Amino acid sequence: MKKFAMIAAALVCMGVSALAQQQRPAAPVFPEYTFTTVKAAPITSIKNQGSSGTCWSFSAISFLESEAIRLCNIKDEAKYPDFSEFFVVGTSYKERADKFVRLDGKLNFSVGSGCGDVISVVKYHGIVPNDCVTGLNYGTPLPAQSELDNILLGYVEAIAKTRKPSIAWKRGFAAVVDEYFGKAPETFVVDGKTYTAESYRDAMKIVADDYIELTSFTHHPFYTWFPLEVADNWRATLSYNVPIDEMMAALDNALENGFTACWGADVSSTGFTRDGLGILVVPQAATTAGSDQQRWVGSDPAAPARPAEIKESVPTQESRQEEFDNKTMTDDHGMHIFGIAKDQNGKKYYMVKNSWGETGRYKGIWYVTEAFMRAQTLDLTIHKDALTPALKKHLGIK
Repeated sequence: MKKFAMIAAALVCMGVSALAQQQRPAAPVFPEYTFTTVKAAPITSIKNQGSSGTCWSFSAISFLESEAIRLCNIKDEAKYPDFSEFFVVGTSYKERADKFVRLDGKLNFSVGSGCGDVISVVKYHGIVPNDCVTGLNYGTPLPAQSELDNILLGYVEAIAKTRKPSIAWKRGFAAVVDEYFGKAPETFVVDGKTYTAESYRDAMKIVADDYIELTSFTHHPFYTWFPLEVADNWRATLSYNVPIDEMMAALDNALENGFTACWGADVSSTGFTRDGLGILVVPQAATTAGSDQQRWVGSDPAAPARPAEIKESVPTQESRQEEFDNKTMTDDHGMHIFGIAKDQNGKKYYMVKNSWGETGRYKGIWYVTEAFMRAQTLDLTIHKDALTPALKKHLGIK
């Protein structure tokens, strides 16, 4: 997810390049917070996407892991599933390559994507455990994907220019992906049972058609479906457009009833910090070189004295639309929302699982205010059963 056409190196979490690199302004100094959990659904362990642009897969797979825990009523943490992010990434890359060539190269081709892509892969190809496809066949302890991304882009660009592509190119492309990520076995064993990717998905009780992607913008009518116009939505996944109050109500309803949500968001604001906070201060889009975390939240600054409180901006439906139209709100990052907390003053926050490892003050968890969530959310994916009664009625869901 994010900002400019691919010109230099892959730069952001969803694999889009920047026209130029600049230092992110120093984040404001926040108060010292103490958070108390109000409601939280089970989540699997914190993962680290490293230097890959795969937050979309990490966030959606984490979401589906929590869904499997809920749907299968798994109580023992030792039995929590660990699904492969890179089975999804590799499958997505293969399908995008086919579409890229069919469209003569007129399609965004990068590692970036969204939750809808993961849901589509799961629907048509299933799920495999992480140890079947680790995505780390190239010699680094954490994902470091720029070499592969550049190879694959060059490959499909060459094929797209070919007047009559050979019958070998898809096999060659798939072989490169499988060599870097690992090739999924046709069958595998989990807890003594043999599965295929499809039968494992079914055993985890995940039904792809049960998931609804919500968004909230005024350039399309409310209560209609449209494909969110961002470059990484290469599948043209449809989102259901609702007023922002209803989208927030759906999120709250989900969390209060034991569901979680996959979150596509803008995190280029200085209010999204390396210490695990998302607070709606004046947004300033910027990027920096280095790891995915450094690109969005900068390096560790010296800490001045902390203020007593931070006053937040007040987002509106109109301000959301203005920022989407002028591209100050763009699709930076995918994360997994799993709970609600309050700070020492009783203010509400959303608990968010990130994919930057056990980093920051809260070991990989971010605490995000309602204002930030309201202003910076591009889309939310939740189970249809988590929708509010009003939205179910609009969608004809009983």
